[in-house]
Amino acid sequence: MKKINYLDTIKSPVITEKATGLSELNKVVFKVHEGASKHSIKKNIEKIFKVNVIKINTINNKPKSKVVRGKLGKRSGFKKAVVTLKKGQTIDLATGV
Repeated sequence: MKKINYLDTIKSPVITEKATGLSELNKVVFKVHEGASKHSIKKNIEKIFKVNVIKINTINNKPKSKVVRGKLGKRSGFKKAVVTLKKGQTIDLATGV
């Protein structure tokens, strides 16, 4: 398997109502590379944002079929990671890296 650059592991933060509600519990949600492991996600988030990660939960969202203007299309799937941070630490997603 090809080695993934640490900046390519984390694609983008997920900003939804549910993800914003998780921020009260010291949790942040990111879209990540499909081949990334929990260990590599933890290491890279600690390296980029300089925080302590306690736990990582990953979710694979499957691709879905969708009909657009009478034609069958496909919405791509993705992997997301719910990152639990040490109490008192936060990642400010509005400012960027």
